[in-house]
Amino acid sequence: MVFEKLKEIIALQLDIDGETLTPETKILEDLGTDSLDVVEMLMSVEDEFDVEIPDEKIEDLKTIGDVVEYIQDHMD
Repeated sequence: MVFEKLKEIIALQLDIDGETLTPETKILEDLGTDSLDVVEMLMSVEDEFDVEIPDEKIEDLKTIGDVVEYIQDHMD
């Protein structure tokens, strides 16, 4: 469920087909995002899943699967 919702958020923000996204999709390399895209995406993720992602953790979240794992580990 987290993965499906995250795909929706990313697809909407980046105006791409969410069906092309996999847990192995690299956020920077595969999606061609810049730092502003990443910040906006993570803000949406924080709002949707009610989690906080500290700035120092952002660089560890390289793939969509990394973000899913972080969310699952930090949801109430």
